[in-house]
Amino acid sequence: MNRLESVNHRLASQFELLQKENALLRERLAKHGIPKNSRNSSLAPSSDMNPPKRNQSLRKKTGRKPGGQLGREGKTLEMVADPDHIEDFLPQYCTVCGKDISDVPSRPEERRQVVDIPPIRAKVTEYRSYSRVCPCGNCTIGQFPSSAVSSICYGPNIEAMAGYLHTRQYLPYKRMAELFGNLLGTPISQGGIRLLLGRFALKALPAYQEIRRRISGSPIVGSDETGAKVNGERHWFWTWQNKSLTYIAHSPSRSSTAVTDNFPSGLPKSILVHDCWNPQRSTPGKAHQICLAHLLRDIEYLKHRFPKERWPVDIGSLLSDAIELSREGPAPKERSVHLSDRLQKLIQDPPEKDRKELFAFYRRIRKEQGNLFTFLKHHGVPFDNNASERAIRNIKVKQKISGQFKTEKGAREFAIIRSVIDTTIKNGQNVLEALSLIAKLEPQTLG
Repeated sequence: MNRLESVNHRLASQFELLQKENALLRERLAKHGIPKNSRNSSLAPSSDMNPPKRNQSLRKKTGRKPGGQLGREGKTLEMVADPDHIEDFLPQYCTVCGKDISDVPSRPEERRQVVDIPPIRAKVTEYRSYSRVCPCGNCTIGQFPSSAVSSICYGPNIEAMAGYLHTRQYLPYKRMAELFGNLLGTPISQGGIRLLLGRFALKALPAYQEIRRRISGSPIVGSDETGAKVNGERHWFWTWQNKSLTYIAHSPSRSSTAVTDNFPSGLPKSILVHDCWNPQRSTPGKAHQICLAHLLRDIEYLKHRFPKERWPVDIGSLLSDAIELSREGPAPKERSVHLSDRLQKLIQDPPEKDRKELFAFYRRIRKEQGNLFTFLKHHGVPFDNNASERAIRNIKVKQKISGQFKTEKGAREFAIIRSVIDTTIKNGQNVLEALSLIAKLEPQTLG
């Protein structure tokens, strides 16, 4: 009898172990059956193993046909009133009888214009310094302009173009050297381009620091971060931006150190919009707004993961209703209060704890409930962090083309120049003209 009890006890223990293992495998299988991708989570599109299904898109149908909409203003190539060069074509003989008509009075029939670029060649300016001896005996020598730093060097316009091609058009050094040589007739080595970019970044440093100063006093600031390779190691680029300013900074860290290095006191005057990464969430600010687009993507996953649960459907409907309300203009107080009441009811009726992923999301919503509807209380605050994602996306484009940044100094210089370029674009200015003005300045010291 004792033997049977021992066998029974052992089998019961094995059965309990197998039950736990079965539950764990079922959980893993369910996750595998509904994989996360860029449409139903915050994963990057590059991580998608398979094309996402159409019905996972968060976009709602507008009923409009694809393409240009009725009433929009089209743009086409137009003739100029004052062309640089005019050529007249007057017939000299009759195309029927062959008679000479060169002396017959002519009348205008039609005009056509061809827009083209003449061959581009660099202009070399030679500066000559002379000396003069004063009657007092002192010899004074004429001073060269600041752009003539050596016996022969490249001027500010070439320096500005190097910054433009590298940081705005993402050209690697080798292709930039080819472009300067073949298109502009100005051969520049890759090492020479490196020096030009370093010198230009020093000149752009005051504008970069001014962008940071203005961001620190902005009423609304969006923030995001993205990884990048620097000399084979994982580093990070951060952005803080608004409608008229973009500030990008390089950091070896993704922690709050990156925030305090750039904004030691945080952003106490600003409403901060972000995707809830903890260093951004813990940044001192006037208020916070977490990205609802991120939450809605997570909800799409949870709705497929737990198709019989009402909680993800209800919270998704609540967030969508809040977004639609903001698009109608300033939200009436009573409607905002109604949305808050709906949120409280959902928080007071949580999903089952055994739905681990769903319950984890519920706890996240409960924790961030005060940061969900900030955009309804403050005019101009966006409900998503899309602008910050766009501001930082250029880092990924640059990395896809060039592979990585070779040095931390090069990464910092890219952040400086790109911040100036994106701020210039946001203010409707010509990028190359703005960079040319900066290239004529005296260089500063880069820490």
